[in-house]
Order: sequence, then C-alpha cells, then structure tokens
Amino acid sequence: MAERPIWEQIGTSFVQLYYQQFDTSREQLGALYTDASCLSWEGQQFQGKASIMEKLMRLPFQKIQHNITSQDHQPTPDNCILSMVVGQLKVDDDPVMGFHQLFVLKNVNDKWICSNDIFRLALYNFA
Repeated sequence: MAERPIWEQIGTSFVQLYYQQFDTSREQLGALYTDASCLSWEGQQFQGKASIMEKLMRLPFQKIQHNITSQDHQPTPDNCILSMVVGQLKVDDDPVMGFHQLFVLKNVNDKWICSNDIFRLALYNFA
C-alpha cells in the first residue's frame, strides 16, 4: 500500500493536534497562529495571534468535544496546505451540532502554522 502524500500527513497531524488542544487546553492554540494569521468565526473577522486567541478564549462554554467526520487536504501552488474539516461538536449540555472548518497551513521557520482559519456551524433554516 502506497504511503499517503506528505501534505495529507501534515494536514492530518495538524487537525489532530488542533482539536485535541481545543478540547483540552485552548490556551495552547496560540502556538499554531502568527501575528499575520486570520480567523473568520461565524462571519466575524480577526487578525493576528492576540486577536484570534482573545476570541477563542472568550467562547461562551465550559467544555467542548469535537468529533471529526471527514477531512481533506490539498497542496497549494505556494507550498501551503489547504485542509477542510467536517464534523460534529458538543458544548456543555447543548445538543450536538455540525461544523465546517477550513485551514490554510504554512511552513514558517520549519514549523507548520495556521495562516488562515474559517469556521462555521452547520446550522440550517428549513423554514
């Protein structure tokens, strides 16, 4: 069986680390962003590590658990990695909700960081 392409290995490892840290010790996520990183969270825009971490640390729940349904990774022409994650999350005692998250990963000084991050809950209005 052929080994997975390197971009899939890096993307999968990043996704595993990101959600493990998000679920157990959110404050550690700061190491995955830089001052040039951008986050779109449900349409709100944040730029820079400090702004992103302030948003993530102020999310209004005590506990969260992510369950990844699928993930796809692609190399980009500028040597970055595009990672798309689909899954479910459970916060506190709320019902399970679907979510989508897109990351652009960039190698900076031999470390893979998140240069772009877009998060949306998968909520539908069928009315």
